[in-house]
Amino acid sequence: MTKFIHDQFAKDYLEELLKPYGKVEAPSHVSGEVREIDVLFTPFLEQKADIASLGLLGKLATTLAIFEPFRNPASTEEIRTYAKCLSNPHFSVTSVPLWFVIP
Repeated sequence: MTKFIHDQFAKDYLEELLKPYGKVEAPSHVSGEVREIDVLFTPFLEQKADIASLGLLGKLATTLAIFEPFRNPASTEEIRTYAKCLSNPHFSVTSVPLWFVIP
């Protein structure tokens, strides 16, 4: 369960937007150590809906992707720390694009 209502809203919102275009796992657990990905998106092989209607999100969601929404602007250090954690060789998601959704 998420700590803040905004975190849950952001995950649910991304999940609902992306659901017609692929498989959405929110949250998704990462192997190696206890780590949770907010939204892991796997696009359908054949798109039945126009993903371009989502604008920039649609462009980001054309391939397997991880989305991490933040409720507040994140510092450069927070982003580096998070990206470094996911680039750990113990994780199985090292080649998946990581997109931060920041206000």
